[in-house]
Amino acid sequence: MISLNDQKKSMFLRLLQLQWKSYRRSLAFTSGVVTSIIYLYFMLCFVGIFTLLGFGSFYLIDEDMGVDPLQFINKYMVYGTSFWVVWRYFIQKMPVFNVKALLSLPVKENTIVHYALGQTLFSFFNISNAFFFVPFSLVLVNNGYPTAQVLSWHLAIIAIVFCTNYINILINDRNDVFYTVATVLILFAGVQYYDIFDITQHTGPVFDTFYNSPIYTIIPWLILILLYQSAFTHFKNRMYLDSGLQVVKKEAQNLQLGWLNRFGRTAIFVKNDIKLILRNKRSKMTIWVSIGFLFYGLLFFTDSSGGLYNAPVWKIFAGIFVTGGFLFTFGQYVPSWDSSYYPLMMSQNIVYREYLNAKWAMITIATMASTVLGSFYIIFGWDVYAAILTGAIYNIGVNGHLVLLSGAFIKSPIDLTSTKKPFGDKQAFNAKTLLLILPKLFLPMILYFIGSLFGGEWVGYMTVAFTGLLGFFLKDKVFNWIETLYKVEKYKTLEAYKQTS
Repeated sequence: MISLNDQKKSMFLRLLQLQWKSYRRSLAFTSGVVTSIIYLYFMLCFVGIFTLLGFGSFYLIDEDMGVDPLQFINKYMVYGTSFWVVWRYFIQKMPVFNVKALLSLPVKENTIVHYALGQTLFSFFNISNAFFFVPFSLVLVNNGYPTAQVLSWHLAIIAIVFCTNYINILINDRNDVFYTVATVLILFAGVQYYDIFDITQHTGPVFDTFYNSPIYTIIPWLILILLYQSAFTHFKNRMYLDSGLQVVKKEAQNLQLGWLNRFGRTAIFVKNDIKLILRNKRSKMTIWVSIGFLFYGLLFFTDSSGGLYNAPVWKIFAGIFVTGGFLFTFGQYVPSWDSSYYPLMMSQNIVYREYLNAKWAMITIATMASTVLGSFYIIFGWDVYAAILTGAIYNIGVNGHLVLLSGAFIKSPIDLTSTKKPFGDKQAFNAKTLLLILPKLFLPMILYFIGSLFGGEWVGYMTVAFTGLLGFFLKDKVFNWIETLYKVEKYKTLEAYKQTS
């Protein structure tokens, strides 16, 4: 007779085999060796940086700041925990797991849920924290901190990291909860940034308690158990074959946008994008995030940073962000926004050039609007607003082309009908997206630095602006190349958009 425990173990092993086959047969596994090598390289760099920080942060804090490194880490742990939650919410993918297919098989629901929830514990988001906290804890012990107390503190941090994992599962489809909490935390960070109220004075002692009184380490583990049970119930209650099939009746808004017809066939795609943004929560969010980007420059253009960003090169970085909010939030996912009906579009008489021109026009209009709305930065000086104007020119002339170029290789579908339901959605933001963002941010900084070497700040601005203007005048040639890439990648993109897990 096979015991119940043996049956559970066998079922878990079978589920692991199915998961491995799913990954091995996916497009992500077969997309290319070069891409995998690049991922591995950057992952190793990430691990190396975290490990070095884990070993070196103790001495940097102790020698340069003259404060207790452990107390310093505990003081700002509230922001670290908040960052983990936010980072997971936007980046972490829920388990790629075909739940509906399993529901028709003789597999217990509890087994599926336990497996899926347990699978999230092995996420890179959890493992990556160990590359910092394990070396840091070892350095603490090596410098005379009691081993038992350090171990107690370390175990508490592990539990907190796991807690953020299950918090992400609970709020992943609750945008209202997430943005309410995020707003409160941003307000706390803002008032502390401007020396109005310091929340760390109240939260720091809480994390110190895990070191000073090891008995309290059990509290985050108890919270973890409660969160796991809540996530279990949350997920299990949504495991039905007919889940999400009911149509919510809502009065439709017929947007004509006839005034755009004067722009010819390109207007068809522009109107489609406008309707897409206004009718879907996920795309509508890009507008609000773009507005938030407008105020990003306050971090660089005020003296409250303590001189950290006083270098002129950071002004260009801020100018790119202030005017490029829509570019990074909407343009970064072209053509993923159209993934649900992309095969239909490709079956029509669609001219890629018109499609690309429409996307570029949307980005250009949004960039110009951000530049106008950001004109209040003039109060910080004309050199500051010159950086914003320069960033806008570069975004239109260069970054606008780069986001469309990257769109030929970003093949992550976006489900406009879902607001990131747990275990049912693949976020479009991934490692490849992140890699393609980097040149958009740092290339103008490099150009500015080179220009400033020959003639100072204004020559640096002119160098970046000239590069943007050059990209604008070479638009037709660049778009010919981009159009060719889209045609080459067309069927790979269609195949990627067919994948639902």
